Amino acid sequence: MDIHPLDAALDLQALGGDRRLGRTRPDWANMVGPFGGITAAQLLHAAWIDPRRLGEPVALTVNYAGPVAEEEFEIEALPLRTNRSTQHWSMTLRQGGAVCTSATAVFALRRPTWAAPELAMPAVPPAADVPAETRRPPVAWPARYEFRFVAGGWPDFRRPQELPESRSLLWVRDEPPRALDFQSLAAIADIFYPRVFRRRQRAVPAGTVTLTTYFHADAAALAAQGARPLLAVAQGRRFNQGFFDQSAELWSDDGHLLASSHQLVYYKE
Repeated sequence: MDIHPLDAALDLQALGGDRRLGRTRPDWANMVGPFGGITAAQLLHAAWIDPRRLGEPVALTVNYAGPVAEEEFEIEALPLRTNRSTQHWSMTLRQGGAVCTSATAVFALRRPTWAAPELAMPAVPPAADVPAETRRPPVAWPARYEFRFVAGGWPDFRRPQELPESRSLLWVRDEPPRALDFQSLAAIADIFYPRVFRRRQRAVPAGTVTLTTYFHADAAALAAQGARPLLAVAQGRRFNQGFFDQSAELWSDDGHLLASSHQLVYYKE
């Protein structure tokens, strides 16, 4: 059986100590270097497969310090402190001795407590009633996903016209379909193209500086979702002086918030 493209990208080989060796994959390429979501998944995976790990991830912050070249890289994953319920990690991706990406993660032992939602899942047609998008940007990584846009699809750079808002709403899942886990969810949290593209309907230099994802579901809830599409929603907050932030939500198809994220993006006019 062929290995799934995500699992191929997550193949990290032990180098000894806290270091593991990985390699970029051309099928995850973006405009410059790999898709940021796959880098986030690789960093999380380095801690996930460590025998010292406690519990499951509840938060992941990835700081994109510089471009990752299409070649081998090393990830160093260090547990900084372990408490009764939480464990704090630091992960660093290097190439040629230089830091390309750094990350921190919080893992935790979840326990039954009082629980209640405050957000409601947006009202949308079922995924099966929304046509799959066939148009793709001219980079490799979008082919790793099935996109079904309800609103705010790929920007149309042929007709640049500034829009009043930057919201996108879509069903998304891995392509080919793959059962959801924390690594795939970390990658999906970054599938939203820069909101400045949507707002301006123009291609401008832009890139994520830092991305934080909060995991609201445990492994059992992700397994229950399986390979069915997630509902994804994203919108910018403020565009100003070369930076903007955008927030996102990822929902199960039965209405549970699985993850939320917030990222800061650099852009240039």
